[in-house]
Amino acid sequence: MSAATTRSRTPDRLCAEAVDLARTAAEEAAAPGVVGEHVSAIAEGDRVVTHLFECKDPGYRGWRWAVTVTRASRAKLVTLDETVLLPGDDALLAPEWVPWSERLRPGDMGPGDLLPTDAEDLRLEPGWSGEDVPPPNSVVSAEMAELVEAEDADVTDRRTVVPVRGSIAAVAEELGMRRARVLSRYGLHSAADRWDESFGAKTPMAQAAPASCVSCGFLVAIGGSLGQAFGVCANEFSPADGRLVSLSYGCGGHSEAAVMPKPPRPAPPVLDSMATDEFPLRPAPAGDTGSVPVSDLPAADLGHS
Repeated sequence: MSAATTRSRTPDRLCAEAVDLARTAAEEAAAPGVVGEHVSAIAEGDRVVTHLFECKDPGYRGWRWAVTVTRASRAKLVTLDETVLLPGDDALLAPEWVPWSERLRPGDMGPGDLLPTDAEDLRLEPGWSGEDVPPPNSVVSAEMAELVEAEDADVTDRRTVVPVRGSIAAVAEELGMRRARVLSRYGLHSAADRWDESFGAKTPMAQAAPASCVSCGFLVAIGGSLGQAFGVCANEFSPADGRLVSLSYGCGGHSEAAVMPKPPRPAPPVLDSMATDEFPLRPAPAGDTGSVPVSDLPAADLGHS
């Protein structure tokens, strides 16, 4: 270890003894009564020492007032370098800022909240246009497959293999004849009442929603008679994600009702250039001490509004 390195780590004696100078500088920069006890003195370099004082401000728990002092070579006068407030090892720090689009988590949405949906959202695609060719942003198109690979998204074609349409197996599958028992009419009505009570039109979320689920792109249709009144929500930010919801239900995560809010613009400045402000040419005296009374002086011509 060199001699210069040893000197830089050893606090200068005069700078280390300048505790009163450092405390006075900290008290001038801080509010009254927030500078606490002297914590330590750290050597920053040759004849440069930083004094740390406790911060008593409740909003800055664990912070330290750092006052750096120094002196010139062969000089005995210690001077002030800078005064700052620095966090300590156990300081209370603000969390790292995260954009709202990354900060939002499933279940954060409440009644009346609106969640803007991006026009290029990978979770949505245009509806059926009457053509057999998949739309450009469909998960089965070549363009979307390349985009998914580039974005590292887990979107794949997981179509379920079903029996050939028109075959006996397909008809039996559609009619539910391959099951030993199916829901009765009472069972259907009982299930519908439970689902409508949890995710129906009378819930606070649906009352404050901008639109209903029947027009939402995140709604997954179900088959059977229940499909006429219910569907499955596929919006991960919705409180009903993965649940059977009524078609009259709704939330702020509707795919079409929420729009990205525009930043507010300040009002244009209003300039009144037709009026004048009156400024006296001389201050009004406390009394008539001059030879000419103030009332006899001519009025200053400052213009006419």
